[in-house]
Amino acid sequence: MGMKDKFQFPRVGNLLLVLAGASFLAYLFFPRSNNIPERTLTPYSEFLTRVNNGEVSQVKLANQLILYQLKSPLEGLKAPEGFNIPDSPVSVPQNSQNPFHTAPEADQNQYPLRQQGTILATIPINDPNLATTLQAKGVTFEAAPPPQNAWFSTLLAWVVPPLILVAAMQYFLHDDSRRSLAFNKNLAKVYDGESTRITFSDIAGAEEAKTELKEIVEFLKEPDRFNRIGAKIPKGILLVGPPGTGKTLLAKAVAGEAEVTFFSISASEFVELFVGTGAARVRDLFKQAKEQAPCIIFIDELDAIGKSRSSSNVASGSSDEREQTLNQLLTEMDGFDAKESVIIILGATNRPETLDRALLRPGRFDRQVLVDRPDLAGRLAILEIYAQKVQIEEDVDLKVIATQTPGFAGADLANLVNEAALLAARNHREKVSQADLKEAIERVIAGLERKSRVLSDKEKKIVAYHEVGHALVGAIMSDGKKVEKITIVPRGSSALGYALYTPTEDRFLSSEKELCDRIASLLGGRAAEEIVFGSVTDGAFSDLQRATDIAEDMVTLYGMSKVLGPLAYERQPENNFLGNGGASMRRFVSEETSKVIDKEVRQLVEQGYEQAKTILTQNRELLEIIAQKLLVTEVVEGEELQMLLAKCKLS
Repeated sequence: MGMKDKFQFPRVGNLLLVLAGASFLAYLFFPRSNNIPERTLTPYSEFLTRVNNGEVSQVKLANQLILYQLKSPLEGLKAPEGFNIPDSPVSVPQNSQNPFHTAPEADQNQYPLRQQGTILATIPINDPNLATTLQAKGVTFEAAPPPQNAWFSTLLAWVVPPLILVAAMQYFLHDDSRRSLAFNKNLAKVYDGESTRITFSDIAGAEEAKTELKEIVEFLKEPDRFNRIGAKIPKGILLVGPPGTGKTLLAKAVAGEAEVTFFSISASEFVELFVGTGAARVRDLFKQAKEQAPCIIFIDELDAIGKSRSSSNVASGSSDEREQTLNQLLTEMDGFDAKESVIIILGATNRPETLDRALLRPGRFDRQVLVDRPDLAGRLAILEIYAQKVQIEEDVDLKVIATQTPGFAGADLANLVNEAALLAARNHREKVSQADLKEAIERVIAGLERKSRVLSDKEKKIVAYHEVGHALVGAIMSDGKKVEKITIVPRGSSALGYALYTPTEDRFLSSEKELCDRIASLLGGRAAEEIVFGSVTDGAFSDLQRATDIAEDMVTLYGMSKVLGPLAYERQPENNFLGNGGASMRRFVSEETSKVIDKEVRQLVEQGYEQAKTILTQNRELLEIIAQKLLVTEVVEGEELQMLLAKCKLS
């Protein structure tokens, strides 16, 4: 298609819309013009009075107007323009408010008002006795005949708009740039091999996943090498992992490395209001893919249509739209030969436990590739990639930033670098500094600073002792974390202050003692409030929730209770990448066992609380020193904080 053709289609569409609008306006206004002057319009009551008095000689009746002629002309009142009596005939447009508009070229046999006298008009009302009254008074009356140009109004009203709408629909349905208006057409974005410039070198922190997907790239480049030996590459590969770990980016990188066409669509785009639309779009997607093979089809958020049918509330065999779409997808995946049409289907989800078993059987999505959160080396590599996209100072140590961001996914690290760049630009600096990156970490973790939230002196004092209590207990505990900063500057929606911890190393296992120490650290703030003020506040509600959750997991999931033994009393789904979120479910246990579980959980929390109180009581003087310093400076960090925490002791 040339450049001229590209601009021709929009002009055709605009022309169709203009014609439709013009015909509609013409139908509304053109046939409804009124040429009867107001001085010739009389009240209906006056018309009836003249009829009863015998002053009316002739009447013409229409739906919207009554025109009548008096037996003698009225002095000082001329006939309306267009009604030259008796020479000019009167044409009667059926749809006009003035059905007696005079047309000089009209036929003389079109019922003119032949008698001398003034012509007047009135607006009709629903009067069923009018014909009887006129006949009794000897008045000649007749209905207005249809006009000679009635075909024009009919054409405007019933023929032209439907034709224009049909033409517009045909135009939109056949124009690829407006394919989204066709309900049965797939909505996938199509990228050719040249436009997909993302490669594996643009991705870091997912080395195992990249190694697994390189085999797919080799198959797309050299399918004959695999076919000669009889090897079959999986048709479907499922990328699973937490949100933000780069599943979509990896799919684009596969297409970029193989330099093949890439179809990208979200599973939710298959489902529409109209039944059968999703299945039709699946068929159209695979039809286009077969025409452009070798290619890759990427379906993001596959669980939107791939949820297990056994857990659905819809009865088996129903016409549920998602179920029809899933059935069509299963059929299409079985309906093409990998040797004839080289099509690789990549799916992505962070809820693999909810997918239908038929979708995961061999021959469909039979290979799962885990894309997990990066470790320390992976976070450092990701930061180096994104740091190249901004101006950064030479003395920035990205390894320190990577150490302070455990659990961050690739998207979180990208947002971190962007936040640091925004901070530098806001402060009118040309490059991003180490301080900007540290501040960005706090913004991501705790939220924005809220300096407008002014605390009273009493509240500020409570917050200071609370946070120092966390820091002192955390400094003693061996839960693998280090206190980096204490602040009483409010952040986010609820944090009035916080103690920032950073892990000393990446940890994947936690011992029973480390979990107990973590509970004690969480309760250090509440313990400090009780020791210093003799009472507690509601500021520790989130600490209590987290401490209780850890204790309950120790008892019901990890089997760390000496009373209950090594048994699991809760079921937790595998591959739950979205966090617990209430997903775990308590097994059916007796009332006695439930009481024992509650007793054990309470004992663990109380034990951690007493441990925290013991540490703070033994370091009461140090608690006072750090709290008073925090009230003055609002932030204590760095070497100064480490020197103070090093004085904390536990006998």
